[in-house]
Amino acid sequence: MPRPGCPGILDGMSETAPARGVPDWRPSISIVDHIVVDDEGRALTEPLREDIRLLGGILGDVVREHSGRDVFDLVESARVAAFRVRRNEIDRTELADMFVDLDVSTAVPVIRAFSHFALLANLAEDIHRERRRAIHVRAGDPPQDSSLAATYRKLADAGLGDDEVGRTLSDAAVIPVITAHPTETRRRTVFEAQNRITELMRFRGRTELMPDEDAEVTESIRRQILTLWQTALIRLERLTIQDEIRSGLRYYDASFFEVVPAINTAVRAALRSTYPDAGLADDPMIRMGSWIGGDRDGNPFVNSDVVTLATTLAAQAAVGHHLSELESLAQELSMSARLIDASDTLFDLAGADADDPGADEPFRLALRAIRSRLLATARDMFDDDFLTSSEEKSIDGRQPYGDAAELLADLDVIDGALRANNDDPIADDRLLALREAVRTFGFHLSGLDMRQNSDTHEEVVAELLAWAGVHPDYASLEESARVEILSAELSARRPLTSPDAELSELATKELGIVRAAARAVATFGPAAVPNYIISMCTSVSDMLEALILLKEAGLYDPNDGTPRCTVRVVPLFETIEDLQQGAQTLLAVLDVPFYRAMVDSQNGIQEIMLGYSDSNKDGGYMAANWALYRAELDLVDAASQSGIRLRLFHGRGGTVGRGGGPSYDAILAQPPGAVQGSLRITEQGEIIAAKYAEPVAARRNLETLLAATIESSLLDTEGLGDESDSAYEIMDDIAAKARAAYSRLVHETPGFVEYFTTSTPLSEIGALNIGSRPASRKQTEKISDLRAIPWVLSWTQSRVMLPGWYGTGSAFEEWVADDPDRLETLRRYYAKWPFFRTVMSNMAQVLAKSDMGLAHRYAQLVPDEELRDKVFGMIVDEHERTIAMCAKITGTDDLLHDNAALKRSVYNRFPYLEPLNLLQVELLRRFRAGEDTPIVRRGIQLTMNGLATALRNSG
Repeated sequence: MPRPGCPGILDGMSETAPARGVPDWRPSISIVDHIVVDDEGRALTEPLREDIRLLGGILGDVVREHSGRDVFDLVESARVAAFRVRRNEIDRTELADMFVDLDVSTAVPVIRAFSHFALLANLAEDIHRERRRAIHVRAGDPPQDSSLAATYRKLADAGLGDDEVGRTLSDAAVIPVITAHPTETRRRTVFEAQNRITELMRFRGRTELMPDEDAEVTESIRRQILTLWQTALIRLERLTIQDEIRSGLRYYDASFFEVVPAINTAVRAALRSTYPDAGLADDPMIRMGSWIGGDRDGNPFVNSDVVTLATTLAAQAAVGHHLSELESLAQELSMSARLIDASDTLFDLAGADADDPGADEPFRLALRAIRSRLLATARDMFDDDFLTSSEEKSIDGRQPYGDAAELLADLDVIDGALRANNDDPIADDRLLALREAVRTFGFHLSGLDMRQNSDTHEEVVAELLAWAGVHPDYASLEESARVEILSAELSARRPLTSPDAELSELATKELGIVRAAARAVATFGPAAVPNYIISMCTSVSDMLEALILLKEAGLYDPNDGTPRCTVRVVPLFETIEDLQQGAQTLLAVLDVPFYRAMVDSQNGIQEIMLGYSDSNKDGGYMAANWALYRAELDLVDAASQSGIRLRLFHGRGGTVGRGGGPSYDAILAQPPGAVQGSLRITEQGEIIAAKYAEPVAARRNLETLLAATIESSLLDTEGLGDESDSAYEIMDDIAAKARAAYSRLVHETPGFVEYFTTSTPLSEIGALNIGSRPASRKQTEKISDLRAIPWVLSWTQSRVMLPGWYGTGSAFEEWVADDPDRLETLRRYYAKWPFFRTVMSNMAQVLAKSDMGLAHRYAQLVPDEELRDKVFGMIVDEHERTIAMCAKITGTDDLLHDNAALKRSVYNRFPYLEPLNLLQVELLRRFRAGEDTPIVRRGIQLTMNGLATALRNSG
């Protein structure tokens, strides 16, 4: 417990620094002046500050006791100086000078101290949000937007009929897809310690504690923080794809097993109660997906063994959960046949005679019989080491289940027997949760998507066609000829290869991967591998090439003109041009008879993935967002013309530059008809931990996705009315101007790539042990070949945040000019059009996290002074222009007027990011000067991780 009067690292919650020898530089516009926190806001956050003071005091004691007084004093001096910088009391140089030539062995614990603060402050902020929500609930306030309770009220107010609800939600599906991410490198031990601190802080905040009890809880928190301090935050070795698979699975035990079935049960019951004649199915609305282990686009480490590992570990997690719950149920359901009426069906399920005295507890017997059959299933599915010897013995000759539906049918027998005895409260407890878990997770847990780049497909298919003697040079063909050849092959069962075929390493690897997927489907069910995504899809042939591979693995069967395929082919439209042509590609592929027949056999659903990352890298923030909106409008129209159901898969990253931002607002900002009851969305990196690390947060965030999907499907959320056509034309013009402004910097400025690579930690992201995936798809220095995550992460670390705003200010300024009517038009859109309001709000959030003073210090890492001044000058000018236009359109100088939680975060704790940024610049300077030592590398990596944790959506 902190000693009275002893300052902690986080005490005193109330800006910027160049490389050595360079005078301090201050932007003409200070971000702090655009984040307005009044007295009322401070009062509301006092409990948050108290929590932070407690956690900071403990952390400060731990740092002093275990890293020494000198380290603690440096941390404390840096903390005080950082706040003085923010208040403009000192130049940033004074803070930066503390770290010049600092011994790296001292710098590392300083970095760790500020990184741990970021982690603890995240916990405190999450708890404060829970506290504020509880206050609103206790006060009887109306349910807040983004909650299911608020959604149900809106549906009731809209007066919707049962038919409309049933039609729209007939195949409702909200599928978060977990993906790997290079900034999420925390180990399970760190993850679990965070959760224990969260639970202790919750208990402390909700319970009236006596002084000795409070001291005991505080001491427990201290033990956890001490453990954290002595646990490595990140791995010393490069993260492997196997590590990432296991990291993704940890969220199931942490929250998904508990929360997902509960929400599915609750939403189904609520909708059926209000709309009893809607005919809503028992299918779960929330299901889970994953890319980890199946996404090989630019990741050479994904192979057939990895696909097998990913699907097997997922299945083991699902089956293991079901086995554990069955064991608990068998302990709980101890009802005696002497005290209840047990049906013959129950005794039959138990394999017992009702007259047998040993069958006095039929529910227990039936559940043990079910568990034995599931153990037999696991024995057939997995290696010998999955089951213990006692579990092997308990199988006792039972037959395995053919699929999860058979297990569910047996559980339904238990449910019916309980309800026949008026034991509904018991049936609605653990048994109901397990039944819903079996519906949701089956034997597969989550659907593993396969993804590969269209260029790779073309190369492999060309080799297969040449080997089979179909065509010697497929790659030389025009599109129409390609489609003709592929259609002929996909209409016949003849394979293109044989087991003894001598193929290239690439073709052998790609075929091995799809065959591993086919084995997973055969073992765990079709839901194990539901989709095949084609990156950089530009044509019909790109889609058919993927089907050729699926056919070779036996996942696609021509079936005499009525093709069957358990895997959906999903084109990913990424660049702005591909988004603009997406609807034409969709209509063209649906004109191919066998492909249309295949879609019809897949419940008439065609999924399209929209890429937020490459479109932004291609054309900038505003152009990318508008291209996505326009593409959705066109795709909705194309789907209507062709009579199919469209499901959109949004490839959103954590940052605004990759489609991030509040999920509820983003979904409501979709154009009319784009959601239609179903939605898939990627969840990435530290965003996963922020949303799903424990049940309370997981429930809130999953409810948000579901609430927004239901509202977007059933209510008019666009709000433009008759003004839509003119609004679209205006946005066409603004987006074109924004893209031109962005291109002038990124694509047309000589030396821009050099500026980017030297003013950010880009090269170090690739060189250090961050993530399993290379930073670039190809070994080139082109921006187009760079993966979107390092592109955005680099700008985020350097606090420029360029992908989230650049070009927008120029576009607005040029379009508005001096015309007050045009400015009023944009203000009207901001007031009534969710798309425009969300785009502006997300951009404002990015601007609030940017810092041109810190960005200037990173710019000093650029050796070419002329290039540095030119590019940085362009960035600063556009930054100031964008902030000014944002204020004119929104009518306020407060960038975060509509996001109180982020305002608290930026105002209260962003000064603590200062030392991390300044230390990163210092270590980058040394690293590039030749000080390439393990401890310098680790220091840089720790600053990256600390900043990612603090910013919460870095890549």
